Amino acid sequence: MAEPIRISRGVRVPGGAISWRAVRSSGPGGQNVNKVASKVELRVRLEEVEGLDAAARARLGALAATRVDSRGRLLVTSQRTRDQARNLEDAREKVRRLVARALVGPKRRRATRPSAGAVEQRLREKRLRGARKRERRRGGHDET
Repeated sequence: MAEPIRISRGVRVPGGAISWRAVRSSGPGGQNVNKVASKVELRVRLEEVEGLDAAARARLGALAATRVDSRGRLLVTSQRTRDQARNLEDAREKVRRLVARALVGPKRRRATRPSAGAVEQRLREKRLRGARKRERRRGGHDET
């Protein structure tokens, strides 16, 4: 059983919800690449994450939507280093950051109005543009 991932006070991914395996890493690596399985695939059962309210759980589902398999498990991979243990810790950190992002709700939009000066400036510029276009229609300058 894996070590639980602690996100914040009261929010954690239990060890029983985590499984991982090491696979061969892609890309260059010399002779080492054919012998060592340093890439880590970490899978997390999202329904078992503890301490999330309904809104945070929905945000987590939306954030992880493209990385969830048919059994509802989040797949996170890491092949940043040539060391399996560091890649495992990196994958766990990715899960930690993803769940932490889901905890933060969206900012509420506050309705605002443009200032009186901004409205006046916009109308003045609009009048000038209209006047410039009217001048062009009348024939304005001769270019010959």
